[in-house]
Amino acid sequence: MGRLTYEAIQNEADLEFAGGFARIADQSMGIYDNLEQLLNDRKPDVIVDFTPRPVTQTVARTAVERGVSPIVGSSEWNAAERAELKKLCDQRHIGALIVPNFAIGAILMMNFAEQAARFFPSCEIIEMHRADKRDKPSGTAAATAERIHAGGGRADVPIHSLRMIGLLSHQEVLFSNAGELLTIRHDSFSSESFAPGIIAAIRHVPSLKTLEVGLRI
Repeated sequence: MGRLTYEAIQNEADLEFAGGFARIADQSMGIYDNLEQLLNDRKPDVIVDFTPRPVTQTVARTAVERGVSPIVGSSEWNAAERAELKKLCDQRHIGALIVPNFAIGAILMMNFAEQAARFFPSCEIIEMHRADKRDKPSGTAAATAERIHAGGGRADVPIHSLRMIGLLSHQEVLFSNAGELLTIRHDSFSSESFAPGIIAAIRHVPSLKTLEVGLRI
């Protein structure tokens, strides 16, 4: 995902790659193995982070404390951690984004599910991801359930999780009523599907003064 983000930025005239961080440094590419050094040397405006927990929480807090807006692609955040980051953002007047899914189709899927929620008393979510994905349910499924409740649907939407070889990121939201079934489905077959949303998030987060969860389009 880091390489995908780097390549996506190269295609945008209004964005510049300031540097990156990884386990192994590569100074020729501006890649650091120390976040503090990256912030000191390169002074980025935005950090796009896909590290797993607990590193992702440390990266986001450090960024906000240094006046840099974090965009978090990890779904391994609980409600208390989100609340803590929001409090820090509010104190520093720094924008941040936690984005469960950057694919434009997935974002629309969540939008449509929220709109449909109040019309259907019965709803369940089936999410299917690669075999090595650690979190269950996925951040996308959890966010979809929250949006369904916000739209007037049930508060306890059942989520069924599958982890299988050969999959990437797939989700179905099923709504039913007497005599009818509405299915809203999204499939990502390649990580390229995430690039437009990453760019949209980079452009959006500097305008924020607090934490937002999810990318609205």
